[in-house]
Amino acid sequence: MLGEVFTEKCRVRPGESVVLDEISTTTLGILGKPEEEALPIFHQLRDKLSDQQRVLFAEGRRKLLLVMQAMDTGGKDGCVRKLFSRVDPQGVKVTPFKAPSTRELAHDFLWRIHQVVPAKGEIAVFNRSHYEDIIAVRVKNLAPQEVWEKRYKHIIDFEQMLVDEGTTILKFFLHISKDEQKRRLQSRLDRPEKHWKFFPDDLADRARWDEFQVAYQDVFARTSTEAAPWFLIPADYKWYRDMAVAQIVTHALDKLDLRYPKVTWNPREIVVD
Repeated sequence: MLGEVFTEKCRVRPGESVVLDEISTTTLGILGKPEEEALPIFHQLRDKLSDQQRVLFAEGRRKLLLVMQAMDTGGKDGCVRKLFSRVDPQGVKVTPFKAPSTRELAHDFLWRIHQVVPAKGEIAVFNRSHYEDIIAVRVKNLAPQEVWEKRYKHIIDFEQMLVDEGTTILKFFLHISKDEQKRRLQSRLDRPEKHWKFFPDDLADRARWDEFQVAYQDVFARTSTEAAPWFLIPADYKWYRDMAVAQIVTHALDKLDLRYPKVTWNPREIVVD
């Protein structure tokens, strides 16, 4: 079963030491199909996800949270857009996390996160997440180590609480190469319709590439748990990225054994005049 294969191959085990430079950004050698053969499978998976979401919503007991992280241009928006293009929008909520506002900074760092976790029957997608409060804060030196160091445990406890309350958590890192990031940034400069996606700060972050990689590696090693695992997704090829994420998400929903709720009345006894 491909979903199980992708899940096991891409998952970071608790405490596992990850070196991103040693992990392929193009393929993990587990698909075994060219793009033209893989795309029809991806379309089938999108239809399956649509069906699964419908039952999740109707059942109204469980919740799904997807955390999407990547270096700039990693493809978070595109992956989410393609993955959920056939899903009923009333059951999916996407929240992008940018730099916190003054009001958000006046609270603890998880305050803005907790407000948008999924309710029963919902799928929530975080485009960036609470992990920025470790990674970006650490790399950009926005707070001393004694502040962000405590957040690893705070996040683990927070995610465990969500899981205990019926939330399935899947955390994805879309892993692109520095060369591919350069190509995508240049594409934003070369195409006027993409200028709005380019920010000068992207180049400042690119200059800190190695620091970001180390910060992410520590996050994976310290916060990938059995309850809320991280998945490293090769993302230089967009079609492969989308296939891998779709396989893992649909496999996780399969394991929930979702069922439509049983009614307490007999449909055969109902007559519609």
